[in-house]
Amino acid sequence: MTTKSKEELAQERLDARAAKDFAKADQLRDQIAALGFEVIDVAGGFEFRAKERFPTLASTRDLRPIKITGDIAIAMIVDGFAADAAESVRTIKAHTNTPVIALVVGDPAELVDEIDTQFQLIAITENFGWGENANALLKNISSQYLVIMDPSTRFTGDAMAPVLAELSKGEYNAVGWRGGLVNTEDEWRSVDDKGAGEVDVLFSYFLAINCLDATNAGGFNNRAIYYRNADIEFSLRLRHANGRLLQIDLPLEQARHHGYYDTDEEFREVQSKKNYDRILERFRGKSAILSPRR
Repeated sequence: MTTKSKEELAQERLDARAAKDFAKADQLRDQIAALGFEVIDVAGGFEFRAKERFPTLASTRDLRPIKITGDIAIAMIVDGFAADAAESVRTIKAHTNTPVIALVVGDPAELVDEIDTQFQLIAITENFGWGENANALLKNISSQYLVIMDPSTRFTGDAMAPVLAELSKGEYNAVGWRGGLVNTEDEWRSVDDKGAGEVDVLFSYFLAINCLDATNAGGFNNRAIYYRNADIEFSLRLRHANGRLLQIDLPLEQARHHGYYDTDEEFREVQSKKNYDRILERFRGKSAILSPRR
């Protein structure tokens, strides 16, 4: 997708101000800021002043509202492996103009080179865990719908149009690429992928949600330090609040999932078990909240 230069955006901003369309002028100013510049009005035109390209916060508790143009945005939580995340961002840009926000734990490295009017990043120095990070994005991004996406997921086509079309119908509260039905025969200890259709669970490789519905269901569990199984708990929270989830086929693929394969094995297993133990304690046996079996 082609992005406009700061000069083009600044001229459009001048034209918007002349037409007294100050909302559009403010939007264009924010787009210029995303490119790393502050636009200054001077006699006969404008000048630019370099500014900090991205904010660095102590934690997500310092995050402020993020204004989004349009109904849907994509959010990533990046904790290491910035080069992989940058590649994912490039595949998104190749197929959609949807705004992308990366919440980066520590050094964003190569991701800085991707900052433009479509992509912005926020760095944090203290990490309270995946659940708190996901909730902070859910709370502060202004769009009606939000995709929580793993940095290992790649676009091979426009995955946003079909997702937005499904969410806009109002029949489903969340739409995703990978998911399944809880296996009740093994006492809720696994999830079976049954392909496209209504499901109990959607995974955060690519999870699109109605923000208001997600918030009303309680969002993600702040106690989920690690991502694995946290999306299952969120899905069941949504279904417990009478939400419906839809798995659909999308033009996506997954590269090496560093969050699983390159995470300390003991940490991964301990935190995954903690997340799943909470699921079993709260939901096991509540078959009425599950989607129709198929």
